Parts: sequence; C-alpha cells; structure tokens
Amino acid sequence: MACAEETFAVTEKGAALRAAQEGRFDALPIYDRAIECASREDIEALQLEKLKNQVAYTYERVPWYRQKMDEMGVAPEDIETLDDVRKLPFTDKTALRDTFPFGLFAVPLSEVRELHSSSGTTGKPVVVGYTPDDLNVWSDCIARLVQMAGVVPGDVAQMAFGYGMFTGGFGLHYGLQKLGCAMIPAGSGNTERHIQMIEDYGTTVLVATPSYAMHICEVGEQMGYDWASSPLRVGLFGGEPCPPGLKAEIERRMHITCTDNYGLTEVMGPGVSGECLAERFQQHIAEDHFLWEVVDPETGEPVAEGEMGELVLTPLDKQAIPVLRYRTHDLTRVHTEPCACGRTHARMDKVRSRSDDMLIIRGTNVFPSQIEDVLSGIDEVTPHYHIIVDTKNGMDVFTVETELRPEAFSDSFESMNVIKENIAEKLKSTLLVAPAVRLVEPGGIERAVGKAKHVDDRRKK
Repeated sequence: MACAEETFAVTEKGAALRAAQEGRFDALPIYDRAIECASREDIEALQLEKLKNQVAYTYERVPWYRQKMDEMGVAPEDIETLDDVRKLPFTDKTALRDTFPFGLFAVPLSEVRELHSSSGTTGKPVVVGYTPDDLNVWSDCIARLVQMAGVVPGDVAQMAFGYGMFTGGFGLHYGLQKLGCAMIPAGSGNTERHIQMIEDYGTTVLVATPSYAMHICEVGEQMGYDWASSPLRVGLFGGEPCPPGLKAEIERRMHITCTDNYGLTEVMGPGVSGECLAERFQQHIAEDHFLWEVVDPETGEPVAEGEMGELVLTPLDKQAIPVLRYRTHDLTRVHTEPCACGRTHARMDKVRSRSDDMLIIRGTNVFPSQIEDVLSGIDEVTPHYHIIVDTKNGMDVFTVETELRPEAFSDSFESMNVIKENIAEKLKSTLLVAPAVRLVEPGGIERAVGKAKHVDDRRKK
C-alpha cells in the first residue's frame, strides 16, 4: 500500500484529478504495488499456474463441466499454456439458469458464506455463492480499484446502491471497508436524505449508478446545496455504462472526481476492472484473478490484440462456483502496454455496447451508445434520453426522446424545431437510419434510482 506521504496529497477536494492532469502519478496511491506493477512475464506465469489448478479443481468438483470436457475430449492435464484455455468449453448465462440453483457449485452450502443472484426478470435468476476466500478476493479487487480513483484509508463512503441480492452494494462495501474507509450503508432512494447525510457526516466518497448520481446532483441544486463546498470529492460509479459526457457533467457540477468500474455477477460482481486516473476511457483488469480473452462474437475465435470483440473471462480463484470461459456479451478492446499510472495489468476499453443489445432497425445495426455519443455533443440537451422502437405499417420506426436543458427550453416553436432538426440530422448521419426526435421539457425524463433503462422495444418478438 502507498505510504502516508503519497496518499495525503489526494485527500483534498479535486487533488487527485489535478495530480493526474498534471502527470504527477506518484502522488496517487497503488493498493498492491507488487502485483499491480508486476512484469507481464510474472503476470502470465501466475495466470498459467492458477489456470491449471482452477481447471483441475472445476473438473473434479463440478459434474456439468466434467461432462462438457469429456465430450470435447479435453482433460485438465491438456492445459499446458495460456492459449490452451481455448480447448475448454464456453459458459454463458444459460448454463447457470439450466443448473439453477446450485448445479454449478463446487462446494456444499455449508462452506458458502454468502449468496447473490441476478433479478431473474427474463427467466430463472443466476445464483452465485462465495466462500470466505471468495469474499477475500472480491474485497481485495475492490480495494484496488477504489485506490485507482484516489480513495484512501480514512475516507467516509456513502452507499447509494441497493443491497439485497444485487452484488454491487455488498462488493463495494466490503472493499472500501478493507481499505480502511468508514461506510454509510444508506442504500438507494430518498435523495434529499442522501444530500443531508453528505453534509452531516462529511461524506467524501459516493457510490452510485451514474444516472442516480446525476439525479442527486440535480436535486441538490434545486435545494440550493453548494456542491463546490461539500466534503464530497470522489464518485465511484457502476451498474450501468457511464458515457463520457455524463461523467464530465457530474464532475463539473458536483466538483468531484468520478470513475467507474466493471464486473458482472456470474464471475464475481464489481471489481473485475477499474479506471485509473491516467487513462479515463480504459480500466485495468485484475489479471491475477481473471484470465481474459477477446473473441469474435459470431465465431468465438480470438481477435488480434487491440481489436474490438466480445470479452470472455475465466476467474482464476473462484471456489464456490468456478466458471470457465464466461461469455459476457460485452464488446471491448484490450491493451497490454504499460500505463502511465505505473500499473502493468492489461486495460480494457470501457464497455459501451453489448453484442445482445444491438437494435436492428430496417436492416441497420444501431447501438444505444451511438445515440449517447451524439447527444453528448449537443449543448442544448441533458444526458437523459429514451429510445422507443415500434412497428408501423409493417416497418420498424424508432423515436429518440431527449431532455432539454432549462436554458435551452423556449416557448418558441421555431427555436425548438431548429434544435430538433439539428439532433435528427446528427443522429441520421451517425446511425445511417433516421429516427424521429421528441424534445422533452427539463426534468421530463424519469430518473432511475438503480440501473437506467434507455430502450423500450415494443416490436412483437
């Protein structure tokens, strides 16, 4: 862990971001310098050792994987190099649902200390478990990523995630406590109370979805709260993508440093990767705990380093529910060159799109992230938007609802029409298919307490 002289510099409001902007990365803490700054040779040697052990462990303890590997003619001793991971079967969400609830568990429930699950809104939920060692790895990964954001021991962290079966709240809670932070388990909702607690308790770190953080910001402004003088200095975001425009706006209006992280329930929860302050559009993967691949989402074959593809993850330490080659459906690129922050673990581009959230509209592929990027470059609208897809006269049609900023709102039809036509033209130029655009008055798009839902696809399946 970084020494006190290094961490002291980033406890002042805005100091971490200023240090990063000035290239003074030695002023920023690194939680576990020995592993986070290890050579690629040492990282890959550790990964191979762990991969061999994990495959043997999984084959011995999980009948589902043993059957799959036997059918493919592959045995644990066939794993001799990291590339041999491609001999193993892929896993996806279907496997966890088909074996619901405990069919992929490698240990009896008597050895499990915590259970979590997905919402199960589209079928049976995905159920995962954690042994004491699993919880230790989880909290360690979180402690690393919050240090990347400039969080230090002694910070006061306020949780605006829900707890429950969702992995986000507990994962960040455990990791922040492990680092030495005081936790305020406020949970989600009751926004005015959140703002009062920030002031009353001297909260320095806010954990939230980016859309809810933006809502807290807006409610505070409506209350007359002065964010510039608040004790808050770091935002830790997760649960949904955080477009660059939204992040920049929250940083500007709340006067804090914001980072987001990546994870998913099936392989651990949050903590798979985290954003450092040297590369704001990438996240360091915890490579000693996760072996990554990037594959063509159609063929499953690997793509060249730095090319876009689907992220596939093999956790290397999981005991309760080991998972081999989990297909995330998240699209990203991975880079292995060292980072200016001093860390050597590979960096993945932040996930903005999924292979399964692509909309096909009149034969054209449309990703919500493309719409986000266009709207973020238009001064008159907020980051809040909604996409409605439907069928009219046998043809796909879609509408983009976007919210006006108060200063852009006008009773003049002509001025509103100019803004709408400008948005429609830019969207068509990017998407190559023309949407309808509907302007919504300030505050007219509902704010999400949890994960924001941007797409309403009303087409008959």
